[in-house]
Amino acid sequence: MCGRFSLTKDEITINQRFSVSGGGAPYIPRFNAAPGQHLAVITNQKPQEISLFRWGLIPFWAKDATIGNKLINAKSETAHEKPSFREAFKKRRCLVISDGFFEWKREGSEKIPHYIFTEGHKLFAMAGIWESWKNQDGNPLHTFTILTTRPNDIMQNIHDRMPVILPEGEEENWLKNDKTAEVQKLLKPYPHKMELYAVSRLVNSPRNDMAELIKPVSGYTPPLF
Repeated sequence: MCGRFSLTKDEITINQRFSVSGGGAPYIPRFNAAPGQHLAVITNQKPQEISLFRWGLIPFWAKDATIGNKLINAKSETAHEKPSFREAFKKRRCLVISDGFFEWKREGSEKIPHYIFTEGHKLFAMAGIWESWKNQDGNPLHTFTILTTRPNDIMQNIHDRMPVILPEGEEENWLKNDKTAEVQKLLKPYPHKMELYAVSRLVNSPRNDMAELIKPVSGYTPPLF
C-alpha cells in the first residue's frame, strides 16, 4: 500500500519536470504527506497545471465524506471493476506527484519505517484516479486515491504492495489513453533502480512534517539489492 509520501522539491523544479504551471493555492513542501491533506496532482481534466486535491477518494455517489478515510489506495488489478473506483478509472485519472514514499517493515514485534525513492531522489508520478463529490450544500470536494501493485525487487522485503510509479514516458499515456485494457498494462511494479533506508519513527505521526523525517537514522546500513 501507500499511506505516506513526500514532495519536497521546489515549485519551479516541479513545474519544469512536468511542464505545468502552479495552481491557485500556494505550494507547501511535504515531508510526510498523509491522507486527508490537500496534495499536488495533475489531472486529465487540467493536464497543464497543478491541482490540490484531498487524499482519500470519495465516490460521487457517496452519502458522506467519511468513506474517503478508507479509500486512500486502490488495487490496480481490480480498480476498473470495483464500484468505488470504476467510473473514475475510466474517466478521471491523475498523476500524484512525489519524490519518495514511506513503508513499514515488520521486524519481530516492531514496524520499522523506511523511506523509498528513485535513483537520484528525482521527482516521479504515481498513478491515481480522482473524483468530484458534492456535500449537502452542493459544494464540490475533489479527492484522489493512489493505485497500488505487487512489489518490485527492492520492495518485496519490505511490503507485499507498492504504489504504481509510472515511468516518465508513460505519464501522458496514463492521463489520456481511454482504452482500459491498454492503460492496465501500465500498472506494474516500477522497473528502474530505487533506493531505501530506515527513518525515524517520528514519521508515524502525520502531525510531524519536517526534513528530519526523510533522513536515514543514525547507524543504519541499507540492504544491498
